[in-house]
Amino acid sequence: MWSVYILRCGDASLYTGVAVDVARRFEEHQSQGPKSAKYTRGRGPLQIVYQREVGTRSEACAEEYRIKQLSKADKEALIMEGQLK
Repeated sequence: MWSVYILRCGDASLYTGVAVDVARRFEEHQSQGPKSAKYTRGRGPLQIVYQREVGTRSEACAEEYRIKQLSKADKEALIMEGQLK
């Protein structure tokens, strides 16, 4: 099952990604190594603020794209909505 997730970086910016194992992917981002996203390197500490199981990789990538098109205010609203559930 693929998931879409949002990380809050130390500079308050947001990073959106997809993974089968979000915890493992988060550790890769935290390590700042070659498997981390370039965007997250040097922007720690990182925090998972949103995570949702989506289904197939294709569906997860479509949802990631949709989220990336949102304004930061809309992403913050999505995060808050996810925390209320």
